[in-house]
Amino acid sequence: PGWMIPYGGDHAFHVRPSLEDRLEYPFMRHAYVFSVCRIEPENNIEMILTAFSGEPNRQLVIVGNWEASAYGRALRKRFGGYHHIKMLDPIYASERLNLLRSNCLAYVHGHSAGGTNPSLVEAMHLGLPIISFDVEFNRETTEDKAIFFQSAEELQALLRALGLIEFHQCASEMGKIADQKYTWDRVVSMYSNRLDWLRREAQLPVLDMAGVSVTKP
Repeated sequence: PGWMIPYGGDHAFHVRPSLEDRLEYPFMRHAYVFSVCRIEPENNIEMILTAFSGEPNRQLVIVGNWEASAYGRALRKRFGGYHHIKMLDPIYASERLNLLRSNCLAYVHGHSAGGTNPSLVEAMHLGLPIISFDVEFNRETTEDKAIFFQSAEELQALLRALGLIEFHQCASEMGKIADQKYTWDRVVSMYSNRLDWLRREAQLPVLDMAGVSVTKP
């Protein structure tokens, strides 16, 4: 049989911005939508940027490896001139990344492959409203309670229509689901249960620290 064991996301934590943080990232003085991902076509980066380029009242901050490919460099050249779109280079320090994502208005998730993406379950644990590309595994991860889009036009319409009430409702649902399904304690327990099942099926003994069987196979 096959099993699906998700990632945990409860290692993500809120960071309150300091005055120095706001000076380093001036865009934090205003509401912004946030995303972080590898800059690849399967993550629908162009779709997201196209939608935001036509919505100057919605600020987008997106972190990624823009310089790693011709695709990323072309996108940065095309969209880098928009004052309300901030295209930041990769951030590997978890505290800095958590600073930016835990203080955003909403998280946009463009992945079209990858199952329970770590960036998605981390954003859910931060209690962020999720605006997600509409694909089966994103619906499964968020239990159909995220806000979904399939095109730049749909995303742009959502950006125009959504308000604080919808964002707060979505954020509450995402946090509840994450607490129930995407904690590392639950992930470890699932792995342990599956390993116990495999041992029983293979009739393998349980060994102590000295390698001596403590149960009959």
